Order: sequence, then C-alpha cells, then structure tokens
Amino acid sequence: MSFKNSKLIAKNTLMLYIRQIFNLLVSLFTVRIVLNVLGVEDFGIFNVVAGVVSLWAFLSGTMASATQRFFSFALGQSDFAKLKKVFSINLLIYIVIAIASLVLLETLGLWFVYEKLNVPQARLEAVLYLYQFSTITFIATIFITPFRAIMIAHEDMQLYAVLSILETCMKLGIALSLKYLPYDKLFAYGLFLLIVSIVEAILYVTICARKYAECQFRKFYWDEGVLREIVGFTGWTLFGQISNVFRQQAITILLNQAFNPVIVAARAVETKVTSHVNVFSSNFNVGIYPPIIKSYAADDKKRMFSLIYGGSKITFFLVWVFALPLILEAETIMRLWLGTLPPGAVLFTRLGLIEVLILSVSLPITTAARAPGKMKLYELTLGSIQIAIFVISWIVLGMGGEAHSIYVVSITANVVMFIIRLVLIRKLIGFNIGEYFKRVVFPVMLIVLLSAISSYAVYLYLPNMLIYRGLSIALSILFSSISMYFIGLNKQWRAAIQNRIIHAKVSDFKKLLWE
Repeated sequence: MSFKNSKLIAKNTLMLYIRQIFNLLVSLFTVRIVLNVLGVEDFGIFNVVAGVVSLWAFLSGTMASATQRFFSFALGQSDFAKLKKVFSINLLIYIVIAIASLVLLETLGLWFVYEKLNVPQARLEAVLYLYQFSTITFIATIFITPFRAIMIAHEDMQLYAVLSILETCMKLGIALSLKYLPYDKLFAYGLFLLIVSIVEAILYVTICARKYAECQFRKFYWDEGVLREIVGFTGWTLFGQISNVFRQQAITILLNQAFNPVIVAARAVETKVTSHVNVFSSNFNVGIYPPIIKSYAADDKKRMFSLIYGGSKITFFLVWVFALPLILEAETIMRLWLGTLPPGAVLFTRLGLIEVLILSVSLPITTAARAPGKMKLYELTLGSIQIAIFVISWIVLGMGGEAHSIYVVSITANVVMFIIRLVLIRKLIGFNIGEYFKRVVFPVMLIVLLSAISSYAVYLYLPNMLIYRGLSIALSILFSSISMYFIGLNKQWRAAIQNRIIHAKVSDFKKLLWE
C-alpha cells in the first residue's frame, strides 16, 4: 500500500478518529447530564423502552454492510447504470424493512410494553408516548441507512464525520436544555430525540440527492438479478450477525446461571471497555472498506492485496497502542473510572482485549471476503464456530471450569477463525497466505513481543503509585509506537512520514482535514 494511494485512507481515518473521540467524550458527558435530570428511575425506563425497539437494530446493521458492499462494487466498476439499480432496489428493501419493523413494533412490541414491561403504573402514559417516539426514531434511522452507505462508498468521510458530530451536538443541546423545560422530562427527551432523527434524515437525504447522481427519486430502476444478489448476500450475512449476537448474549446468560450477578457485572464492565477500544480499528476499517471492494471490482488484485496487508497491520496497531497499556494497567485505569470494581473485571478485561486484538487484524480479511459477494460458505463456516463457542463454554463450565475459561475458549476459537478466514479468501480471491504471514503476521508478532516485554519490565520496576502508573502507561505507548514505526512500516513509509514531520506546517494539517 503506497503512501500516495494511502493518502485518502489516512485522511478518512483521521476524520473518523476525530469524530469518534468527540462523540465518545460528548456522549459520556450527555449520559451524566440525562441521568441527573431524569433521575435513576426514568433513566432506567428510557433505556428499557429504547432497548425493546433497538432489538431489531441488528437487521439494519446487516443491511448496511450489504448496501455498502454493492455501492462500492458498482463504483469500482464505474458502472453507474448498475449503481442506479442498486440504489433503487436497496431503497425498496429498506422501505419494506421499515414497514415490517413498524408492524412488529406496533403489535408484538406494543403488547410487550403493555403486558410484560415492568414500569410504575404512574409512568405508563409517558412510557407509551416514549415508545411511539422511539419507534418513529428507529424507522427514520432505517430509512437513512442507504444514504449513509452511499456516502461511505464514495469515501466522503469528512462529510460523514461532520454530520455525525452535528447529531451528537444536537443531543448534547437537548440534554443541557432538558432541566429548563416545563414538561414531563421523559416525554420531552423522547420527543426531542425524535426531532433530531428527523432533522438528521432530512440532511442525509437532501445532501445525498444533491451530491450523488444515483440518489434520485424520479425513476425506479428494477433488476431482478441485482435483487437476488443483494438478498442472497444479506441472508448469509444476517446468519453471521445472528450467530455472533447469540454467542455474546447466550454466554452472558450462561455466566448468570453458572455463577452470580457479580460475575455478569464484571463481564458488562469488560464489554464496555473492549467495545470502546474496538471502535478505533472498526473506524479504520470503515475507511478501507470501499477501496478494497472497488479494487476487486476493477480487477486490481495487486492494489487489493496491498490494502489487505497494510490494512491488517494498521488496524492491529490502532488497537495495540491502546490495548497494551490497558492490559498492563487495567486495575489502575478501571478503578479511576469506576471506583469499586466487580471481582473478575480486571482479568475479564485483559482477556477480552486479547480477543479484540485478534479480531482487529482480521477486519480487512473479512472485508476482502465480502468482495466477491459469495457469502454462503464464509458465513456458514464462521457462524457455526460462533455457535460452537457457546456450546463448548457450556460444557467447560458444566465440568467445573472457572468463569474466565469462557474467554480462553473464545480466544482459541478466534485464532482458529483467523486461520479459516485466510483459507477462505485464498479460495475466494486467490489470496497468498504465505505472503500475508511474511508481511503481516510475523512483523506483528515481533512488535508484540518487543513492546510487551519492555513495557512489562517497566511495569514491574516502577513503584505502585499513581504518578508512576501514569509513567508506565506513557512508556508502554512509546515502546509500542517505536516498534510499530521501525518494524511495522517499510522504508518508503518511514521516509514519507519523516519528510512530512520535518516539513510540517499548520496549513498542511488544515489541508489534510479539509481539502
């Protein structure tokens, strides 16, 4: 992956990082404000009601992945006639999903709220309003998904990041003004979130309709072959998503059955930490997803493989630079964040971060597997392993295994899935596994070995005081950065980065962000 070809990816990644850091900080602050204004009871009610609606969110998430793949593929082929067909058919599919979701939410979902949801009787009216607001918000989110996908496929990450930051700012504004409103706070919060979702939908539709020729509503382009291709791709992707959700949620229930709620709380803390770390590699993969698909569509295998090699290393680096200090100083960091820690939370978090590291290096491989659109073998194989993780964990715990043994099972399974992914993409796209190990796996293993040993030595040597724990974190980041720079990057990359640093100007940074 040459420096020149990587410039757009680097710029997109930077924008997505700025977006993620801003959204994370503001979201944490917003949650604190909303909790104080609503109170514990109403805050709990809001999350329960929103949770009932968002149970269907995995469906739109699966469709978003499929939509982005087909948009990127058509753009890679410069087939704008097909791009119009893909947009029209995807829009039709999303409308059908929105209608089906609305019917289910207004029947089965509403019945659940009336009959099964445990809320104080005095708050039932507010809950019903909130449920309706949340339902419409969810439908609006479904509708704008194809417009987000086409924006990402065009690699307009600056625009995507700006719209996302705007949404976060609007939600912060709602939280800050909530206590001054003379209405029922729960009712008002749900209503204003609905307004934000409508404004967001209007912005996405308007901008995409003006910016991209394929986003038009004057004519519907039908192609039965494209429909079958999208449905086939989505069906197997959906199987993979469901198997992953099943594994994650079922293991949490399994821990609750085998141990006690304290162990479940420790797993919840681990999930919160690892999900935030995982976002950084996921953001990079959002930026690299379109060029990999476009390279395959244009039959440019050389560039595609280069993107996979470089992308696998960089996604790992982006996680490793956070994961190493977190693994070493997990207890210190988590105590500063939460105060009191559930027993097992530190060990769970360390093991969970190892799993995230394995997954991070696999993300570009997963993207490459989606490029040909033949998902049956890939999703069936990996989905079956996901289910097997739960079954084996059940057996291990039934034989008296400790709670952390489920992570050992999961880590082992993820190593197996990593190897299987490589074998499958060799079959799908003619990928060279030996070259991948030479250019990615061996350098990554060497980086981990050197930076982990040096960081652990510092961790053991420094006294157990807060200021020294901070120094340990800083040095672990430094060691990992140095090893990634000298081992992970080739001479051309290092020379280009040195040149950029030596001749860097403020105007260059502005140009990188906004050009």
